[in-house]
Formats: sequence, structure tokens, C-alpha cells
Amino acid sequence: MKGQAVIHSESPLIDLGEGVTRRILAYNEQIMAVEVAFRQGARGAVHTHPHTQMSYVLSGRFSYSIEGEETLLGPGDSIVVPSGLPHGTLCLEEGILLDVFTPMREDFLPAK
Repeated sequence: MKGQAVIHSESPLIDLGEGVTRRILAYNEQIMAVEVAFRQGARGAVHTHPHTQMSYVLSGRFSYSIEGEETLLGPGDSIVVPSGLPHGTLCLEEGILLDVFTPMREDFLPAK
């Protein structure tokens, strides 16, 4: 299988509502990169999924919660969420997260 290049400007921006947008970047069956932008005060509601997730803060400031334990994150910081643990975030200062999932999030793909 050849690699995959994703041109940022050609990847659709998905409005999730309430100040959050998502852009799917490169992915295959084993891994997926997703850019998630938050306005100040926006939340990524507490949720769980079977994927391991790593979030890297590209910009802004976030209060990130895993199983109710809060961690403050800023540019250059990262966090790993093991499969199945409840987690969410509150955006303290407008910013962007780079989320990486393994395996890829099929539920993020448009229905065919």
C-alpha cells in the first residue's frame, strides 16, 4: 500500500456545533490524525471509545479530564487516553488539538 497525502485545504471542515470543528487528516486502518479546533469555553463532552487516543496541543489552553482527573495543557503538551476511559476537555483559551487514534475512528468517516 502506498502512503497517503492529505492537503489541508482540501480536507472538509466539519462543524460539530457549540464552538468545535473537526478536520480529518491522514489515516489508514491502524491510525488516524484529526485536527479539532475549539473556541474559548467550548467543551469536548466526557465520553469513551475503544480507541487509544493521543492529544497534542497545537495552540490554546485546555483543561483535560481523564476519569475525573484534571490536567492543564498548553502548546506543545500532550496526553494519552487509554482505550475505554472516560475523558473530555474544556477549552480555556481558543486553540487546536491534534488527536491521533489507534485504530482509526470509522465513526468519523462520512457514510457511504
